[in-house]
Amino acid sequence: MNIPNFMKPSSTTGKFLFLGLLSLFVYSIFFGHLQVLESYLGSDEFTFKVGTYKLSLYSLFSSFLLVLTSIWITAIISSFIENRIFKIRRMRNATRVLFTKIAQMALYFVALLIVLRIIGIDLTVFSVFGGAIGIGLGFGLQKTASNFVSGMILLSEKTIDLGDLIELGDGTMGFVRRISARYTLLETFDSKEIIVPNEDMMTNKVVNYTLSNTAGRVDIEVGVSYGSDINKAHGLILEAANEYPGTIKDPHPNCFLTSFGDSSVDFLLHFWVSDVKQGRFQPKSDVLFSIWQKFKDNGIEIPFPQRDLHLKTFQEPVTFIHAGKNEV
Repeated sequence: MNIPNFMKPSSTTGKFLFLGLLSLFVYSIFFGHLQVLESYLGSDEFTFKVGTYKLSLYSLFSSFLLVLTSIWITAIISSFIENRIFKIRRMRNATRVLFTKIAQMALYFVALLIVLRIIGIDLTVFSVFGGAIGIGLGFGLQKTASNFVSGMILLSEKTIDLGDLIELGDGTMGFVRRISARYTLLETFDSKEIIVPNEDMMTNKVVNYTLSNTAGRVDIEVGVSYGSDINKAHGLILEAANEYPGTIKDPHPNCFLTSFGDSSVDFLLHFWVSDVKQGRFQPKSDVLFSIWQKFKDNGIEIPFPQRDLHLKTFQEPVTFIHAGKNEV
């Protein structure tokens, strides 16, 4: 649960000073130390009647201070619990977030019940509106409720964690920076922040590149001319992959001859890097540079598309003219 900005003082001293002032006001109200204010704001001139229920300006003022104090105290306790939970290193990030959200919801729910009881509102009144609230959730808040439930499932299933590299069904790829009750925040490689509703994360296909490990495969296609030694070319491609410092040995690099193309003999190189979150473009670029240099040093030609054009000439018939008639 997010805390309003006006309830986030810049220093710890200011935080507890403001809390102390609020607590002092609440104490003075409930123990009768503000009788002058109560007699003035609680008079009939400042009292509103709704049926048999009377509501004075003084009761509104005291209730507002009580609610503000309870929210403030609950926010401090929630922040303390969140800090304690996130110091437990044996938990996954998603598990810590899940426990934090559950603790926050429980604290605010208990605070709400306490405030309502102190104010004097009968909790049985809310049973009358239970059906209406249910209908409202079923129609107006259907998506919000679905996103909230989906967020809790995502956190409990441990299929997505903070810092994971994922790819959505539409091709969007990025790192998970936050999993909230309503949405998941992705940061793409070009530093764009994308807000994805949790319901979409549950109902659509999501590729997690770092679910069980951070290793990733890099694929490179290479073509050599038909006049080159393809066995030597195969060995040079594997040599370039094995010499790259970021290549891991298990699984080891593999190079396959995939096809005899129109202009080249085509190879496909597979090699693995230890941490795909560091990117795959740089490893691919470095290995391609190495392959280029090795081919150049060993006389292996990388061809460009070529076409042979054959022209056929046809001899035109010769016409002879004799005495007014044509002969061929």
